Amino acid sequence: MKVWTRIIKGEKILKDNVSPITNLDIDSIYSTLESICRILDEPLPIILNKHISHLNEFSSTTFLPIDFVEEVGFNKMVLEIFDETSKK
Repeated sequence: MKVWTRIIKGEKILKDNVSPITNLDIDSIYSTLESICRILDEPLPIILNKHISHLNEFSSTTFLPIDFVEEVGFNKMVLEIFDETSKK
């Protein structure tokens, strides 16, 4: 599995990253997101239960500026989980 992270302002993707993720438990999500935020040079958001449940249920979640302790210069951070081995 991999996670595609996009930093979006308006309708424009400012930054993105694709990173591997082992599973969708809180520890894996936190450590992967911490690594991604370091790579993208963005603050780490506060991960709530709704983010975990959205990832597990919909394979996607969105962090808004209110989910960050620090002020951010974008409208949302979107995480989308995908399996590159699955066939269409």
